[in-house]
Amino acid sequence: MARRHQADPDAPHVVICGAGFGGLSAIKRLTRAGMRVTLVDGHLYSTFQPLLYQVATAGLNPGDVAYPAGGFAGRHGAIFRRGELAAIDPASRRIKLGNGLELGYDYLILATGVSASHYGIDGAAEHTLGLYTRRDAIVLRNHLMAGFERLSVGDGDLAVTVVGGGATGVELAGTLAELRRTVLRATFPDVDPSRVHVRLIEMAPALLGPFHPELGEYARVQLVKRGVEVRLNTRIAEVTAEHVMLADGEKLHSDITVWAAGVAAAEAVAGWGLPQGKGGRIVIGPDLRVQGQDRIFAAGDIAVNPDDPTPQLAQPALQMGRHAAAQIVRLQRQLPTEPFAYHDKGLMATIGRRSAVVQLAGRLRWLRLRGTLAWLAWFALHLVYLLGGRNRVSTLVNLGFRYVAWGHGGAVIVGDEPGDPGGRPGPGGPAAGHLSTMDRSRPQ
Repeated sequence: MARRHQADPDAPHVVICGAGFGGLSAIKRLTRAGMRVTLVDGHLYSTFQPLLYQVATAGLNPGDVAYPAGGFAGRHGAIFRRGELAAIDPASRRIKLGNGLELGYDYLILATGVSASHYGIDGAAEHTLGLYTRRDAIVLRNHLMAGFERLSVGDGDLAVTVVGGGATGVELAGTLAELRRTVLRATFPDVDPSRVHVRLIEMAPALLGPFHPELGEYARVQLVKRGVEVRLNTRIAEVTAEHVMLADGEKLHSDITVWAAGVAAAEAVAGWGLPQGKGGRIVIGPDLRVQGQDRIFAAGDIAVNPDDPTPQLAQPALQMGRHAAAQIVRLQRQLPTEPFAYHDKGLMATIGRRSAVVQLAGRLRWLRLRGTLAWLAWFALHLVYLLGGRNRVSTLVNLGFRYVAWGHGGAVIVGDEPGDPGGRPGPGGPAAGHLSTMDRSRPQ
């Protein structure tokens, strides 16, 4: 248990917007320095986004990747307030939340994360499902269950298309391919697994772009072995309710299309009055202060330094949150701020059962792991970064069962019962309303 820190009522007040990796990592440093800290988020929980695809494919329960934001804040001497950031007034040092609540601040840290970027492709926003929030994962799980149920009572096939060959897309496609032979055999033994088609589309010439080409090729081969149709150098022109239209004119049938191709800032960010860069992200300087602002910092996916961009992953967000907090402490001590330097610890992605890739950085950048050893490293690291002992134990048990016992029966996807489980809602659509992301890398 973290030791509570009682801040002086006259101490500087720091407001942190966003209970993701960046926001949570800033709290401890600030409260230990005697600051008053308020954490603001639209959800009551923080989401561990790197494992959302496991929730979507029923390897984990939704609660396994969620941790109470208020509980985390309270243990470290901070206060939690629920609400979405609606407006910022730097002159009066106040913010306004969507629920009408106003908060004053001495310093502000923005770590709200990002959402899907559809790159202006027609129909992508309306006819695809995301995987950036806990709600997204549950909605996708429901659609998969509904699709399997349709196969068991009727004719036809089920086609699932994953758009984006990064870590999220590769992990989801690999897990879906394994579900095809395990869930169907255990729950729908009368359904021929060949009726389920999993497709991965990537615009680039290789999967896992930031990784070494050898690891990207290993991922491709492993996916193909699992029966995934991998299409590289493929551009999408349009997405409809039942098809993915390619730029070369080819029409691909798709019952469920999952968008994992990129991220951008939410539309609401434009109303904050701060400078925005690529993907609508907030432009920051070397010390993580927002361009043109002395008391507003940005960390994680929502922030971009045009001169030194960092990857949109969990590690940069964690390090940026801690750095922003340290700079606030330095400012209060009348010391100059220091530039942020990202310490790259490497990359990893899992493809499926006993198959993953790990690429270390720094002096060990020559070391590249694949297969079972890489999968064990991926498994261990994700357990370490999960918040909460209960979540770690539950994840250990559930994923242990998934990857050790799979193939021996007992696997099943359980979906909720929305009014139209087979529908294809866009954001805010009918299947989303009754449900409640990291969210790379990144909790929401």
